[in-house]
Amino acid sequence: MKLLDRYIARQYLINILALLVILFSFVVTIDVSLNFDRFVDGADKLIKSGDAAARVGGLRRVLVILYVIADLWWPRLLQLFNFLIGMVLVGAMGFTCTQLVRHRELVAMLASGQSLHRVARPVLIVALGFTLLQALNQELVIPRVAPLLTRDHGDAGKKSLGSTSLPLSADGQGRLFYAREFDADRGVLSDLYIWERDADGLADRRIFAASAAWRDGGWDLLGGYAESRRPGEAGQSAGLSRTTIDRVLTDLDPTAIKMRRYAGYSQSLAWRQVGQMLARPELIDAALRERLERIRVGRISVMLANLLTLVITLPFFLRREPTNMVLQSLKCAPVGIISLMGGVLGSSAGIPGVPAALGVFIPVMVLLPIAIASTTSIKT
Repeated sequence: MKLLDRYIARQYLINILALLVILFSFVVTIDVSLNFDRFVDGADKLIKSGDAAARVGGLRRVLVILYVIADLWWPRLLQLFNFLIGMVLVGAMGFTCTQLVRHRELVAMLASGQSLHRVARPVLIVALGFTLLQALNQELVIPRVAPLLTRDHGDAGKKSLGSTSLPLSADGQGRLFYAREFDADRGVLSDLYIWERDADGLADRRIFAASAAWRDGGWDLLGGYAESRRPGEAGQSAGLSRTTIDRVLTDLDPTAIKMRRYAGYSQSLAWRQVGQMLARPELIDAALRERLERIRVGRISVMLANLLTLVITLPFFLRREPTNMVLQSLKCAPVGIISLMGGVLGSSAGIPGVPAALGVFIPVMVLLPIAIASTTSIKT
């Protein structure tokens, strides 16, 4: 990379980092100001759970509050980076080109025989690098901190997945599982109910256990018993027979339960994790399958849409002569916003009759010819 490319790339990189810091600080500050009382309560709970709960100095309390805020927000900032990077790339490009125009550096480049397309080259290289970083963050980092993203302000400081109820969930054999509590860290179900159904979908057998632990393809039941309905004699209603049961074989394991829990924030799953869910059609319905397909392939569409939006907005700032850059920014803003939002909405909204793997790329198909036309419109 030549000196000119390094200079433009450095300016662009500085502006990207500055915008990220400003936006992150703004978001965190607003959240802290709105939920400061909850952060204080979380810090007090954390202090009381320690050994030195009798007397707490003011400085230590402030440090614990700062720790609770940082503990809640550092994984969220990783996710926020992926959401904001498209807008940041376009905004930083505008600032970089404005600086070059203000200092007449573009005029000097043209006077030396350089094309304005040389300015676009380092910008696109840096943008491509951040897009790659976005992909690595989505596939390698966010899935590892996905459980931390489920926490609200009252859970700040906690490192475990915690416990939650298991709503009615069907396994591959059509049985319905319900548990009052699912300990995601130990993989234990409490107050477990299982309903087995006949061909008409009516429950003909119920299994209950005070707790259940997963082992080798099945749940080991503690205090488990089964109640089966059997036909009574003529003129009598069906009766119930109770038998003891110690184990239930099923494909609804703790991993599948966690993945169903993750389905609520499916954006945090890696490509491989989404593929594992799609490979088990018996555990997901058609609507969830389509949504997961859209999420998985839609990430590629959003990244391509971000890069195409950058290419579309470049001609607004690459000018042969000094001009009013505020006016250029006002012209660029609606184009950039519509392009970025179109990429995001197009990857998440379904189109009737169009497969999810194809529908997510419709914004890219629309933006591609516009990007080509914008590139060729640069006067250089």
